[in-house]
Amino acid sequence: MTTATALIAAATARLAAAAVDDPAADARRLLAFAMGREPARLTFVLADPVAPEVAARFDALIARRALREPVAQITGLRAFWKAEFRVTRDTLDPRPDTETLVAAALEQPFRRVLDLGTGTGCILMSLLMDRPEATGLATDISPAALAVAQDNALRLGLGARAELILSDWFGAVTGRFDLIVSNPPYIAADEMAALAPEVRDWEPHGALTPGGDGLAPYRIITEGAGAHLGAGGRLMVEIGPTQGAAVAAMFTAAGFDHVAVLRDFDGRDRVVAGHWQDRAVTE
Repeated sequence: MTTATALIAAATARLAAAAVDDPAADARRLLAFAMGREPARLTFVLADPVAPEVAARFDALIARRALREPVAQITGLRAFWKAEFRVTRDTLDPRPDTETLVAAALEQPFRRVLDLGTGTGCILMSLLMDRPEATGLATDISPAALAVAQDNALRLGLGARAELILSDWFGAVTGRFDLIVSNPPYIAADEMAALAPEVRDWEPHGALTPGGDGLAPYRIITEGAGAHLGAGGRLMVEIGPTQGAAVAAMFTAAGFDHVAVLRDFDGRDRVVAGHWQDRAVTE
């Protein structure tokens, strides 16, 4: 029988030939998945022979990855913030960049949060996990995505604190919130062709791009958020790295104060945040 080390070496070469970005890491992750092990514990069995049925299962997984299917869709899970979230082709694959939004949102207190276009639910669920006194409402226009988010809420024990509804942005939303967050589709139409195959060919286009210049969702969100925020409530949205100035200008024009563009771990513009001054209350 072949050892785990030999299988990883062969799979790494196969994935490298398919232009996969980090072939060795993906090979290790998929072998751990095929073996039913935690990836961190794979090191302890690298010299051991691998059963033929496991090797065959691993070979099938590598074949899928060589077609540029994302690892998260192959395994069905993606680690994000402090938990693992179920992922399907109906949802975006949660990315570390989005943790910038979660971390910034947690810097100030909130008890009621709205997540627009929730996808897997990773933003809302991560916020609720760190704020056990808070409750949240999440929306999505995709029933399939909402089903994934609902499953994640139940898996994480958040079913009683996270409500999920079918809604086109604010369409079915009522009430006011301390915090509104969103990672909307923001890729411009003419940028889609240049995306990595894992994104362009495997993730839902409706969650990636709104068409046009990519800014349409921000116009809707900034114009509608005030009706759903109390005085001093916060709006925070993820953006593409070239969109900071344009989205910040929308916040200011809509009446938000203390507007800021926040950077991600790589130093790129990633989040625009602002505080709402409810003129109906303060004037």
